Amino acid sequence: MHTPQGIIPFFSTLLDSCSSTRNLHKLKKLHGRMIISGISRHDFIRAKLVSSYSVCAQFHEASIIFSITNRQSTFLYNSLIRAFSSVNRFSDSLLLFRDMLRAGKALDRHTLPPVLKSCAGVPDFHLGRNVHVLVFVNGFDSDIANSNSLVTMYSKCGDLGSAQKVFDQMPERNVVSCSAMMSGYALYGRCKEVFELFDRMILDGLQPDGPIFTAVLAACSHGGLVEKGKEYLQIMKDFGLRPGLEHCTCMVDMLGRAGRLEEAEAIVEGMDAAPDEVLWSALLAACKTYGKVEVAERLADKIYARRLVLT
Repeated sequence: MHTPQGIIPFFSTLLDSCSSTRNLHKLKKLHGRMIISGISRHDFIRAKLVSSYSVCAQFHEASIIFSITNRQSTFLYNSLIRAFSSVNRFSDSLLLFRDMLRAGKALDRHTLPPVLKSCAGVPDFHLGRNVHVLVFVNGFDSDIANSNSLVTMYSKCGDLGSAQKVFDQMPERNVVSCSAMMSGYALYGRCKEVFELFDRMILDGLQPDGPIFTAVLAACSHGGLVEKGKEYLQIMKDFGLRPGLEHCTCMVDMLGRAGRLEEAEAIVEGMDAAPDEVLWSALLAACKTYGKVEVAERLADKIYARRLVLT
């Protein structure tokens, strides 16, 4: 069937719009129009549909379209691998990556970062090291996204030495690079290195973001450095950043371990977001340790009352 000139770019742009807004209703209506017009059988459009459905977390639809596409391109594999990884379906992501290798598909610089994330999430240190070889062999080691993913993978798999080596050899670093390395340090209680790297990135003119302060506050929590944690929380505000759920959880954990439950209570009361299970677990553990269960009960009543007002 002859495809009118310009129709593929037109529908491609509409699909990109659905993806950027994650508008599943609009995507399904558009897909219906494509089926009626016959354009949905075009391999490039099918690849875009896989990407769009994946972004909208509709993996059943994405997988069906993937399976009936004649030319399963690198872009097509990348889209589904990245989508599985983004919702922590790490095993599915890695299975698809192995299928991609068996099919002899070319890798590009977008292929391996979500694969490395999945290696860290499983975790699968052996596969992660093999993927590092693929990064090097394909010349992606100069790509900052691949290097950042390697730092994260090694850190989460417990090999801080390799993470540090990748970090030190990066031709350039950004805030994500520093966050990945600092998170690795914080995970294993190496507070001094976290603080030193924070100071270095500030001197280098990098603007810290939310994940940076999560790593710093996690290090303070692991080290029991309450006053330092409070200092960094103020520094965060000085940079114009509002503490999110992760930052408040670190502070509650830190203050709770120190028995400063009234301060932890004030942190929870001042939060914009509703506490999740991780924060409640940290608070309840501290209340149990210090015999102040009434603090948790009082907070629960206040938060429940606030939700009723909002609804």
